[in-house]
Amino acid sequence: MFSSLSLHTIIHVAVALLFPPLLLGVINRVKAVFGGRRGQPLLQAYYDLWKLMHKDSVISQTTTWVFLFGPVVSLATGILVALIIPLGHASAPLAFAGDVILAVYLLGLGRFFTMGAALDTGSAFEGMGSAREATFACLAEPVLFIGLLVLAKLTGSFSMIDVLGDGVAEAWSGATVALLLVLVSWFVVLLVENSRIPFDDPNTHLELTMIHEVMVLDHSGPALGMILYGASLKLFVFAALLVRLTGLAATGNPLADWGIFLTGTIVVACLVGVVESAMARFRLPTIPAALVGAGVVAFFGFLLVMIEL
Repeated sequence: MFSSLSLHTIIHVAVALLFPPLLLGVINRVKAVFGGRRGQPLLQAYYDLWKLMHKDSVISQTTTWVFLFGPVVSLATGILVALIIPLGHASAPLAFAGDVILAVYLLGLGRFFTMGAALDTGSAFEGMGSAREATFACLAEPVLFIGLLVLAKLTGSFSMIDVLGDGVAEAWSGATVALLLVLVSWFVVLLVENSRIPFDDPNTHLELTMIHEVMVLDHSGPALGMILYGASLKLFVFAALLVRLTGLAATGNPLADWGIFLTGTIVVACLVGVVESAMARFRLPTIPAALVGAGVVAFFGFLLVMIEL
């Protein structure tokens, strides 16, 4: 007979592996509603993944093992981060002291190998996309770190279970403004890290304006499927961070927590769809200014916490 902890671990793994592609379908349906279109089926991402996994891959003779290793590392790091972050329950399968730092660096490792795979093709366009990705990542990662420092200061821990568990729910009563600032800045990070409008357009076909999509132009078949699945996992991870940051999924009732968490991630996906429908894409010189602004907002939250304490 399974214990309660084993049951929650199974649910955590199942949700982390099966739920992420649904968020892409939700975003596309919201955009379709705003555009007055019928739109793609809600489960289109699952169909695309199934189709790609059954196709052959075309690999350039100029590439090395780095090109093949990029999608694998991107997917593996996404899965590991999803198993570190608490979802609908206060625990996580891979939780340990200091896992906050590991989660952030795993995201960076996945990005590093994605850029490495793009550079390995020798394509000028993919090299251009990698350079942009690295530039914007240097501005987005500090925003995420500052937000985590705020939570670590409020909870006194560097463990995801404490930082995004009951501790953050209690912290809202005394540090509401600071947490709201972190919430806003992290939503900006979600948009840029997942190549969403207004920072990037996942549906564009103009190489000169692409950022993330241009880095995966030479991938096909199962490799492209791993990239798409890894991208959905990354979106799911950042949505999970936002939902857990609100403290709503910490009622103490496991069933209610899972329901609130899943509903919250869908709400985040809907918000992304609304932003993409209501805003135009930023000009490239504007993106660094927007990310610096998000960093300033997060830093103000950190200052408020330091002053209040």
